[in-house]
Amino acid sequence: MEKIEFVLPGDIEKRSFEIIGEELKERGITLPAEEEPVTKRVIHTSADFEYAQTMCYSKNAVQVARELLKRGASIVTDTNMAKAGINKTALSKLGGEVYCFMADEDVAREAKERQVTRATVSMERAAALPGPVIFAIGNAPTALISLYELMEQGKFRPEFVIGVPVGFVNVVQAKELFLESDVPYIINRGRKGGSNVAAAICNALLYGIERPV
Repeated sequence: MEKIEFVLPGDIEKRSFEIIGEELKERGITLPAEEEPVTKRVIHTSADFEYAQTMCYSKNAVQVARELLKRGASIVTDTNMAKAGINKTALSKLGGEVYCFMADEDVAREAKERQVTRATVSMERAAALPGPVIFAIGNAPTALISLYELMEQGKFRPEFVIGVPVGFVNVVQAKELFLESDVPYIINRGRKGGSNVAAAICNALLYGIERPV
């Protein structure tokens, strides 16, 4: 049994990131400098080192996302859990807001009337928001598919997509759509992800603006 380590409450996060760095080094993994704080925060929130191998970034993805946030970009999530996990104070300082339409009664009603998913209607609502929007999808692959369909129809092109839905049905396929697109993205390849991962990525992007390394 390992000895219990005494760490002051205010130092727990710092020590956690030190441990992550040490374990990545032991595994012979060196993360690209720009992507490192994002991938490390995903590992921090999940305790899963597989993300070091499966996180995928489009060219200059972190820089692109942070520039959007500096311009006051809003974030649209597909769950209220992800919305709750995003640091809204940090986002609001940059002029952005977090939206989640999935649980809205009128969205549910419209989806039922049209016989489509709530994710479809939610993405349509998000496409109508003013200003730049970052999509942070951690649960519903149908949200990613709906976004892609809007692109294919020439109705809307997202400026940035964080695609980390978790699950088994259409999850891998939905992510691959954007891996093969020209939309800037941060995507975790495979089945893993979740609302907590989506929120962690958003926060890593925000914290890099607040306190650059």
